[in-house]
Amino acid sequence: MLTVASYNMRKAIGTDRRRRPDRILEVLHEIDADIVALQEADRRFGTKLSAIPIDLIAERSDYRPVGFGVRPGGIGWHGNAILVRKSATILTCRILDLPVLEPRGAVMADIRIGRAEMRIVGMHLDLSGLWRRRQAQAVMAHVTGCARILPTVMMGDLNEWSLQGGCLRDFGRDYRFAPTGRSYHARRPMACLDRILVSPDVTVIDSGVHHSHRASLASDHLPIWATLRLPI
Repeated sequence: MLTVASYNMRKAIGTDRRRRPDRILEVLHEIDADIVALQEADRRFGTKLSAIPIDLIAERSDYRPVGFGVRPGGIGWHGNAILVRKSATILTCRILDLPVLEPRGAVMADIRIGRAEMRIVGMHLDLSGLWRRRQAQAVMAHVTGCARILPTVMMGDLNEWSLQGGCLRDFGRDYRFAPTGRSYHARRPMACLDRILVSPDVTVIDSGVHHSHRASLASDHLPIWATLRLPI
C-alpha cells in the first residue's frame, strides 16, 4: 500500500496573503504521502521559478521533484509538478500537451516504489466546462497511447463544480474516483474541485481531505489524499 496526495498550493500564497513555501512543506510533512501532485507549483510570471525553492525541498523534506526539464529553476509544466520520495525510482516522465483556452497542461511519470510500478498524472484543468471535457479526453488519450499498461493514478484540480456531470462523467467511464471530499475553499470547504482517480486495477483503501490548522492557512485549497493498494 502507498499514499498519494494532490495539492493546489496557489504558488505558496496562503489565505493570509503571505507567500510561505515553508508552510507548504509542513503540510506535506503532515500528510506524509509517498507521491504528491502539485498544482500552481511554479510562479506565473518572469522566469517561472518553483514557488518552493528546490534546495528547500531537498533540505526540509524526503521528496524530490520529477524533472520535466521545462525551464531552469522550475519544477512543473504550467504549474503542474510531481514530488516523489527520494527512495523512489523515476522510470519515465513527460509533459502532456492539452487543448487550451488559457495556459493549462498536465504531466505524467512512471514511478517504481518498492516492488510496485505505477503511472501518475498530475493536472489542472480549465475554468470552462467545454475545455475541461476536451482536456479530460486528451489526458486519457495520452495514457491510452503509452506503450506500457500500468496501474494509473490521476490527480489534480479539475475545476469541476458539478458532482456528476462534465469532465467527471468522461473520466468516470474508465476510472474510479476516491471519495476524498470538499477541498475548496480552505477556510470554508464547499466544493470538491480537487480529485484523485484510479484505474480499475488500483484499490482505494481510504481517502480524505487534510484539514489541519496549517493547511487552512497555507493555500486556498486543502490537500486531498488516498491510500491505495497496487497490484505487484
